[in-house]
Order: sequence, then C-alpha cells, then structure tokens
Amino acid sequence: MKILIAYYTMYGHIFKMAQAAAQGAQSVPDSTVDLKRVPETLPEELLEKLGAFEARKHFRQDPVVKPTELADYDAILFGTPTRYGNMCSQMRSFLDSTGQLWAENKMVGKVASVFTSTATQHGGQESTILTFIPTLLHLGMIYVGLPYTFSQQMSIGELSGSSPYGAGTITGGSGERMPSETELAAARFQGKHVAEIAAKLSVENEVSMSNK
Repeated sequence: MKILIAYYTMYGHIFKMAQAAAQGAQSVPDSTVDLKRVPETLPEELLEKLGAFEARKHFRQDPVVKPTELADYDAILFGTPTRYGNMCSQMRSFLDSTGQLWAENKMVGKVASVFTSTATQHGGQESTILTFIPTLLHLGMIYVGLPYTFSQQMSIGELSGSSPYGAGTITGGSGERMPSETELAAARFQGKHVAEIAAKLSVENEVSMSNK
C-alpha cells in the first residue's frame, strides 16, 4: 500500500500531526508512507512578516507534492490549518489544480481523509473538514473519518481537538500550543485506520479481478 500525507503547515502544528498520522499508517503491514507539502502560494516577504521563516527552522522540510503524483497512491491523508472555517488557500489552490486527474478518473476509489488545526476550540475544525469532503467526493475518492473506536475523542478531562470527521489540534491564538499527546494519538489512529481500510479495499479489488 502506498499512502501519502499531503499537508500545509505554517508554524509546524500540522506538520506534527502529519508525522503522527504517518506513524499510524506505517504500523500497518506492507504500507509505505510519504510526507509531502502542498506548494506555498504566499510571497516570501509576507511569510517573513508572519514569522513563518523562523518557525520553519524547527521542523523538517518535506518535498513539495505535484498534483499528478496523487494518482500514484492508494490512500491520501490531507492536513490543513483552518482559515475562517475552511481549508487554507494553499490547499485550495493545490486541489484546484487536480482537474486533469478528475477528467481522467484517476482518483476514483482511492481512500481519503483529512486532519486540521484551529486557534480555538470552536474555531472551525468540523466545518473545515466538512467543506473539504465535497472536493474529495467530486474526485471520486472514498472518505474515511475518525471513528469513535478512538475513544479518547469522547474525553472531557482536557482541552483537545478532533471529531468523527478527522483528527485536529488546537494551537492557541498565537500558535503557542503544540499538539497534545491525545491529539497526536488521534492522528496516529486516523493514519492507521486509513491504511487498514485501503488495504481491505485493495484485497477486495484483487479478488474481484481474479474472478473475472
């Protein structure tokens, strides 16, 4: 199984979640996982003013993913910070460049999932993922969320992100809060769950093809 974690991160929160999702996916036998960033669209001078250059010194720079590469994977987990209850513009721009994949039905039947981050507890984690899903369905992908078998999302003992739609982390208004262990556990669970679903679909496809 080939699994891609395609993410955008400005201050490292989504990168930490992407790492955790990759760990979960890699725990499934015969899975290979790649972490890649969607292209940046903001000018360098603005990124410098936002403090993004300084922040990026503290986390690894993964290669940039090309839209055509999505067709090479069996499952893709998308990681995006929230902007006004929606995905960030960098992720939107990247998805808008997948028209050729859509036209050629290259993404039909592939597994998709989304994780996110917000500044506050009610900053749009659910709406970001819910507004992300239609694009994936238009591409023909099969959406997989974060089931309640990850029981930690039902805990009320601490502040944490995540919902049945996907893992999430709360960053704080100034980005001062990095993902908690519970939030990282959610991302790991989601990565593993996606890989397991993709593996089951792959086996079913092989059986179907062999019976033809």
